[in-house]
Amino acid sequence: MKKSILLFTFLLTILSSCKKDDNKNPGECYSNNNAHSIVHDGVNREYVLFIPNSYDGTSSVPLMLNFHGFGGIANDYLQEADMRSLAEADTFILIYPQGSCLDGLSHWNACPLGGDNKSDADDFSFVEAIINEISSQYNVDMERIYAAGYSNGGMMAYGLANYKSDLVAAVASVSGVMLECTGSISHPMPVVHLHGTSDGVIPYNGSSDWSSVQSTLDYWINFNNTITSPTVSSDNSGGMSIEHYVYDQGDSSVSVEHYKYIGADHVWFNAIYQHQSTSELVWSFVSRYDINGLR
Repeated sequence: MKKSILLFTFLLTILSSCKKDDNKNPGECYSNNNAHSIVHDGVNREYVLFIPNSYDGTSSVPLMLNFHGFGGIANDYLQEADMRSLAEADTFILIYPQGSCLDGLSHWNACPLGGDNKSDADDFSFVEAIINEISSQYNVDMERIYAAGYSNGGMMAYGLANYKSDLVAAVASVSGVMLECTGSISHPMPVVHLHGTSDGVIPYNGSSDWSSVQSTLDYWINFNNTITSPTVSSDNSGGMSIEHYVYDQGDSSVSVEHYKYIGADHVWFNAIYQHQSTSELVWSFVSRYDINGLR
């Protein structure tokens, strides 16, 4: 485990130090079976699409985007952060986009206008292109589009909250962090953040490279005008102690929530909180909201 953490940290260090790259050869760093393709900025980009059998097109349904981490492959990530049973049960469209290549590793450019930009990939407009394509083919509730992600994908979810808030109703980050760049946000933004206290890649308390979890929460607490003293509950019935912090009563009745996994590393968590998996916690949070706030 320590070797894998060191390797991932090394890869992240490479990513942080890279200059803008052309990322024009997507096939060099990933291979997705049965993926959908879309040409964006002259590059053939991919996404994995799941349409539940419960969808019949008679009424509009939510759209959930879930972004893999740095170096990830969408098909593999779908297996790790699987939300298909939830999509079937609650009838929503599920998309796992594929990041483009940067020096042979896939990535998300979650801060294109600031010092933390990693490449010239316009991933925000790529996501918008996906949404436009899917909404032209399926009956999508445009007020219920959600973004979640793991690690670099969590950064991407926060990036969409900052730069594409006109499209995204709520976001979730798992073992991710918000980069130090913010956009013009058009509505109160519900946020749930899940993080392990022993994360060796994106440290819980921050580092010279990454903001701390609390500073990320504080940003959204302040932006949404929530309470500043959270309601706290905990559960260890799933084999790990997990603390749940709720900052609610925000504008448009939105909340900022945090699941703190005591002793957990840099992962999409397998531990259960009050009988709910990570995917269930993410969906149960974001699905409470539309772009106008609490539904």
